[in-house]
Amino acid sequence: MKRLKFAFFPGCVSKGACRELHDSTTVVAKLLGIELVELKDASCCGAGVIEERSPKLMDSLNARNLAMAESLKLPMLTQCSTCQGVLSKARQKLADKDYRAEINNIIGHEGHSYGGTTDVRHLLWVLAEEVGVEELKKRVVRPLKGIKLAAFYGCYLLRPSSTMKFENPNDPSSMEDIFRALGAEPVIYPGRLKCCGFPVAMMNKESSFRMAGNNLLEAKGMGSDAIVTPCPLCHLNLDSRQPEVAGFLKKEIGLPILHLSQLVALALGANPKELRLDKHIVSTRPFLRKLGL
Repeated sequence: MKRLKFAFFPGCVSKGACRELHDSTTVVAKLLGIELVELKDASCCGAGVIEERSPKLMDSLNARNLAMAESLKLPMLTQCSTCQGVLSKARQKLADKDYRAEINNIIGHEGHSYGGTTDVRHLLWVLAEEVGVEELKKRVVRPLKGIKLAAFYGCYLLRPSSTMKFENPNDPSSMEDIFRALGAEPVIYPGRLKCCGFPVAMMNKESSFRMAGNNLLEAKGMGSDAIVTPCPLCHLNLDSRQPEVAGFLKKEIGLPILHLSQLVALALGANPKELRLDKHIVSTRPFLRKLGL
């Protein structure tokens, strides 16, 4: 495998509510020999919210982020589907030279200038393509045999396909390919391509809970031992709010939600404690016991 090096854009959530994502991504990178240069001065991507009031402000924030990676002459690595979607959209808009010049005029007072060359890659894409499933299979030291896993892609990593340009949004397979490489059995269920409900939680909690609950119960009903997601916002709605969702639906759920980086690191031999698997709201102990841990 060729040496991989990225300008690492951690995003806000992994530094706060999902600290385990940041730690497990760091562990995975070390196990695979991927060098991460963290962009410590990067700002929030805006998560699509700022765009509602000021698209130009959001594009300026992300041009600044992209310029930081560009100055290092490195592609950018994200670990959040939302960050990936927002940065990809900004990158696409900034391909227009005139618009890029306008935005560069806004961010220039800090000494930043974006030339339009930064590639933005989500961790899932790097694992699936640049590391590759065959290489992952070779590096497995803790096969996930007997484990059934349900992928939850989230909205931003698949759509719009004209921006993301990675795989078929109606029939993706990258996560399931990784599950198989790690020795697990993928569960194919309708909710894997749907929204988790996080974006509507502040406006309509009941709708959010129904969306999350339907996805969780579908995956559990098909025998999943855990849901695995590449998005920390999906993780928050499916894990941290799962007890509320279960109460609202008056149904027991108790389905562990893992970050993709945690799952891969486990299969590559990492200690569950360094992956902070004890920090989830829904206990991961049943899942770990099934692995003999």
